[in-house]
Amino acid sequence: MNGDANSKSPFGRGLVHVYTGDGKGKTTAALGTALRALGWGIRVCVIQFIKGYSDIGEARFAADFGDRFVLKQFAVNSCRDINEAKVRERKEAAEAAMVFAERVVEAGEYGLVILDEINNAMHYNLIDVERVLSLVRRKPAHVELILTGRNAPAAVIEIADYVTEMHLIKHPFQNGVTARKGIDY
Repeated sequence: MNGDANSKSPFGRGLVHVYTGDGKGKTTAALGTALRALGWGIRVCVIQFIKGYSDIGEARFAADFGDRFVLKQFAVNSCRDINEAKVRERKEAAEAAMVFAERVVEAGEYGLVILDEINNAMHYNLIDVERVLSLVRRKPAHVELILTGRNAPAAVIEIADYVTEMHLIKHPFQNGVTARKGIDY
């Protein structure tokens, strides 16, 4: 699918990961991979398709790494309560994120690219699934790609090398505990 190993990648051929499901931890898992990649000198770009909180832990962290760790958001959130209707209103932001993602992935300047909540964007028809599959197929061989978000389409799961589903068993939110700084954002 992605060709031979390339000298730009210390881990050889870049693979495709999908973190999906209704449980917490999809973005967290992707950011954990980013932390490992940074530890090995790999440049990381995180593109957030749905989230738009300006003050989140990963943005604060990214600021310390200059161009080695870039985080780009396209939506703007004024509160943490984002329902389905608010997500569906983000078509223009999702399109801008996809254009940016295509440019970043194809340029191959980052060894790891995280498309955060792109699965949600596809699920809500903000981004066409075939367009994402095309990007996965034409990514440079050395680029590791992570797609996060609930409701990953079957075709995305099929093309991926790693697929992990986070399953909600228990969450503090069910007992009225709201998102916590440093843990949930």
